[in-house]
Amino acid sequence: MNGVNRLLSLDREDMSDFERELFLNDMKRVYDEYFEVDSDPSLEITRAENGFIICVLLTARRIKNVKKPQ
Repeated sequence: MNGVNRLLSLDREDMSDFERELFLNDMKRVYDEYFEVDSDPSLEITRAENGFIICVLLTARRIKNVKKPQ
């Protein structure tokens, strides 16, 4: 990939459905440690002045107790 293509690929407005699914699957490993989730999360990406605002929205039944490592 040359420099121009690399720059263009870094500056785009949206993610594909496949990329969104991969991201949310990766995030699931983390939020499952902290929350008991009711439904599939959604991902909102909004263009901001300095880049993007990324929001992962999910509904949880409860917040899990996390034990401090000893």
